[in-house]
Amino acid sequence: MDVLQISTDKHRLDIGLIHRFLSDEAYWSRGIPRATVERAVAGSLCFGGYLGGRQVAFARVVTDGATFGYLADVFVLPEHRGQGHAKTLVAAIMAHPQLQGLRRFSLATSDAHGLYAAFGFAPPGRPQNLMEKFDPDVYTHVPGKP
Repeated sequence: MDVLQISTDKHRLDIGLIHRFLSDEAYWSRGIPRATVERAVAGSLCFGGYLGGRQVAFARVVTDGATFGYLADVFVLPEHRGQGHAKTLVAAIMAHPQLQGLRRFSLATSDAHGLYAAFGFAPPGRPQNLMEKFDPDVYTHVPGKP
């Protein structure tokens, strides 16, 4: 098994690969426009995972670098799953100097609770205090049409 190399260098990111995965395969972002992915990458601390110089994994953290972080868009390409790469990626994120000492670090997942629990994530202690504005169809809306 090759060791996944992690980099936060945005110049190394394969935006086309990231957009294709998020738009076509990820349950949480189907249909996301490339311009939206580009803005998200620009405004986030990004982590690329590479094997032999080729990107096979990605994650990003939206953070102020002091009090909060939100982990988003975590993926490993299907053909590279089951080899511990997701654990390597999340471990690198959790060890990043800019993400130490955060009061709140959150994420949303439908299927990877076990992965994140191993890094200290848990259901909200006071869910009654949390609110959200959620539009699951935002990427498929056509402006001016219902």
